[in-house]
Amino acid sequence: MRQSMENKIALITGGSKGIGYGIAAALISEGMHVAITSRSLAAAQKAADELNKLGKGKALAIEADVRDFSSQEAAVGAVINAWGKLDLLVANAGIGHFASIEDLTLAQWHETIDTNLTGVFYSIKASIEALKASKGLFISISSLAGTNFFANGSAYNASKFGVTGFTQAAMLDLRKYGIRSTTIMPGSVATYFNDHTPNEKDAWKIQIEDLGQMVVDLMQMHPRTLPSKIEVRPSMPG
Repeated sequence: MRQSMENKIALITGGSKGIGYGIAAALISEGMHVAITSRSLAAAQKAADELNKLGKGKALAIEADVRDFSSQEAAVGAVINAWGKLDLLVANAGIGHFASIEDLTLAQWHETIDTNLTGVFYSIKASIEALKASKGLFISISSLAGTNFFANGSAYNASKFGVTGFTQAAMLDLRKYGIRSTTIMPGSVATYFNDHTPNEKDAWKIQIEDLGQMVVDLMQMHPRTLPSKIEVRPSMPG
């Protein structure tokens, strides 16, 4: 029996565009209420205004930075104040700096690790008590770069290898509380990542609505079942 999503509550970091926005749109279309965070309140509010046109669920814009633990605590507090609970955390916020180890700057290294890896830790750390109360779901957005290394990817690979390992270990820590933990590892996605603007040439790639549907499927799955790591690729080469 598929689980109802009506009036369930989600928090998505980095939800103003790309994968986070696609997941938010899919959840709201199923009747969930979704808070999206961004470092820019204007960007989050613009996205929330668009999401609120979709119908069933409601969107809430929150200004927050995953690199700041107190900011993540405040974001979770805003969700609880608005809706009283948290059923789903999607740790999605991420960036990419790609350069050889010779050219990669210290600032680029720290920004990548602090956002992509430490940001996931801060997000779930701030959410644990709320997810315990709801026996909720924690999803991190990793990447196939979390198991496959490539040239000029040292910082990004390190962050995503870390997210993959972190989420798998967290899954073992948290399932005793009824919290399910999953990491989704996409390949090429048609999104704004790394200053790319999606266009018609991206038709072969995974679309953000595909990942949104995947999260819907995870939410609707019986809680006794835990897909702890999901690799997803385009079905055809580009």
